[in-house]
Amino acid sequence: MRRRLLAVLLALMGAAVLLALPLADAYARGRTDHLLLQRRSEAVRFADLADRVRTNADRSELSAEIRRYASLYGAGVMVVDTVGGTVARAGDGMAQVASKALDARDRALTGRPTDRLPTIRPWGPDTVVLAEPVGRDERVSGAVLLAAPTDAARRDVMVRWSLIAAGALAAFAAAALAAAGIARWLMRPVHDLDQAVEGLASGSLDTRAVSDTGPPELRRLRQHFNSMAEAMAVSINRQRDFVADASHQLRNPLATLVLQLENVEPHLSPGPGRAEHTRALDEAERLEELLDRLLALARVESGTAERTDQDASEAIRERVAAWTPVLRDAELELTASGVPDCLGAHALPDAVGRILDALFDNAAKFVPAGGHVDVVATLRDGNVVVRVSDDGPGVPEEQLPLLLRRFARGPAHQNIAGSGLGLAIADEIARISGGRLSAGHREPRGLAFELELPRARGAQPYSER
Repeated sequence: MRRRLLAVLLALMGAAVLLALPLADAYARGRTDHLLLQRRSEAVRFADLADRVRTNADRSELSAEIRRYASLYGAGVMVVDTVGGTVARAGDGMAQVASKALDARDRALTGRPTDRLPTIRPWGPDTVVLAEPVGRDERVSGAVLLAAPTDAARRDVMVRWSLIAAGALAAFAAAALAAAGIARWLMRPVHDLDQAVEGLASGSLDTRAVSDTGPPELRRLRQHFNSMAEAMAVSINRQRDFVADASHQLRNPLATLVLQLENVEPHLSPGPGRAEHTRALDEAERLEELLDRLLALARVESGTAERTDQDASEAIRERVAAWTPVLRDAELELTASGVPDCLGAHALPDAVGRILDALFDNAAKFVPAGGHVDVVATLRDGNVVVRVSDDGPGVPEEQLPLLLRRFARGPAHQNIAGSGLGLAIADEIARISGGRLSAGHREPRGLAFELELPRARGAQPYSER
């Protein structure tokens, strides 16, 4: 956004700088008019001399005058009579602009002097022609043609245009620096707010917007955002503290209840009472497991641990080795068919192992005997991706989003042991680690969980391994 704002400001300033073009053109026109006034006054003087020619001496005086002028200014001067015959001539500039001279001569012989010249610019014209009639009205007896070089005028225009261009560039540069400062001033609090929102979204509840610059509206927005973030953090922390405290406080009496139930068992005689006692003990143990999972979830959500670089490849191999005999007892085969060496991830401590524990435990519960579970790891778009797939029955498409929710169970799995929190805890670990855990179908059947974690910060390019 900062670049777009700066681009808009620079475009507006560039359009303003273009106002220097009319200024430069106005100076060129003014310098052309000045040249016309100078040369026309001299042409009028020659016309007066030509109008007084009566004798050869007068003609000699006129010729000498125009020769001195032509020699001094490098111009071409010609005096003609009413039929275009040459009366006097000096300089050689007239031959270069013969066509223009004819047009100017014809106008002057009708009594109309040159009142306009082509605008002089640095690239031309090199010579301008103006004509002045000799005599007035019906007494026009000839014309004075003056071919004047424009070197000095073009040089003046070039110097003035250079100054205008330098001033415009300096103004644009100063304006660009001011625009960059304004854009930075405006966007710094916005960027700070964006980072704060990103931090809150990633689970860091202590993130706040710290920039105190920018316009008053953005400073007030920062204050309101920090107040909102503080209120949200207090509310979430209270909720987490309640879950953690309740789970922790209930564990002791529940453990005592389980112990008492176990102590009562030897004193029960066979019959319906013993069966009811067994069901009560199972429910108490299930409740104890649920409290343990809630306490674990509260600890994960607290986000107190810092992310670290860890060897994801080694963690995968360790968990596969640990779960292979467990799944073998459940008549399942566990393989790690594609796990390259030295895949580094940046996540919570032992995040890969804890998430894999949840995924393998889920497979042990829901994949029928004779099934197969496979683990594959790779790099994708700069992130470490671990895929755990099985060939079990899977779940319908509409139930996939429910797999990572807390306490969610499919209709066909309501009676299977578990708290319904294992995958939710794994998803929370992945999220707080800056990654994600997703569930999908495996072809032709089965489930596939995909864990994506940020790559270790000090990891070398994968192609070099």
